[in-house]
Amino acid sequence: MNIKSLLFGSAAALVAVSGARAADAVVAAEPEPAEYVKICDVYGAGYFYIPGTETCLRIGGYIRYDMGVGDSGTFDGVNHVPDHMDAGEDHSTYYKNTRFTLKTWTGQETDLGTLKTYTETRFQFGNSSGDYDVQTPANNGWQAANKSVTLNFAWIQLGGVRVGKDETAYDTFIGYAGNVVQDTIIPYGIRDTNLISYYFDAGSGFTGVVSLEEGTGANTIDSYIPHVVGGLKYKADWGAVTGVVAYDSNYEEVTGKVRLDVNVTKELSLFVMGGYGTDDNLTDPSNAINAHGRSQYKPWGGNWAVWGGGTYKFNDRTSFNVQASADDDKNIALAANVAYTIVPGFTVTTEVDWDHYGNFGNGSLYGNWTKANKKDGIGGIVRFQRSF
Repeated sequence: MNIKSLLFGSAAALVAVSGARAADAVVAAEPEPAEYVKICDVYGAGYFYIPGTETCLRIGGYIRYDMGVGDSGTFDGVNHVPDHMDAGEDHSTYYKNTRFTLKTWTGQETDLGTLKTYTETRFQFGNSSGDYDVQTPANNGWQAANKSVTLNFAWIQLGGVRVGKDETAYDTFIGYAGNVVQDTIIPYGIRDTNLISYYFDAGSGFTGVVSLEEGTGANTIDSYIPHVVGGLKYKADWGAVTGVVAYDSNYEEVTGKVRLDVNVTKELSLFVMGGYGTDDNLTDPSNAINAHGRSQYKPWGGNWAVWGGGTYKFNDRTSFNVQASADDDKNIALAANVAYTIVPGFTVTTEVDWDHYGNFGNGSLYGNWTKANKKDGIGGIVRFQRSF
């Protein structure tokens, strides 16, 4: 065997071995097609399926910037603060607040009905509604700073049963007051609570709710007996009639509200809401608010209160909103604004507010000297809000 034959033989052997191994070669798997996000239009715009599940998710929220001036309204626009150069001189300054709110919604169909969740978390930076206070500890709320992060909503609902953190059904079921910024100068509610609620549809336009609630702050229940809320609503094309009633288990008091909404035209809508509550046992000396006849479900002064107002839409972008309110303690308030949507999702609202404090106004309640010695206040607020 010569060298040439040896080389040819070796080459043939290598080819044979390579062919044998090629038959056993591992073939790479084809890449699986990417699972893109799918739109879920069952629950409205903005929902999409969470990949790999049957749950629909929506993420939204808003960024809001408020600038308040004057003495009127819940925001207490002007804060009176000492001059940095002259401690003996005080100035009035803006109340400003920036808020970022993150919201999530989920929905999924089950054998027991729709399974839903809703969360809302707020992050804020700005001033508090307080004047400079030389007392110890000093109230320096007029100084702009980061505020506490708040969990405003976090509930689960299966069919008609809802559990978790919510605002009381005494307010959410009947609805908030008008479309003004300062709608609680005469307060009507908006109280946080843990709750167990049942919503039902009776048909023919009738819906209802029964809610067992824990309360919040000084009005948290002090036994195993919950606060109880019930409501009934009739809704039609012309508007709605709603009634709610609440039992305060701490003070054994009963409060109710009735509301009428009317769609006068496509442009004009009106509402009126009245509230009445007992206050025989609201004399708790440890709680300044309760000591003056106010409670979890009756935050207004005296036995009765009334709110009324409306919205007129000039066009798709511009609306005028107004609200008047009064209570049994001779507190009176008026708020009016113009809301203009510059581009979809971005609205600027300019509002003017006036209030008159009677027997028990915000001044004597919160110890704010700018109001304690004043019977009338006027102020305003400009709000910029980008919703998404």
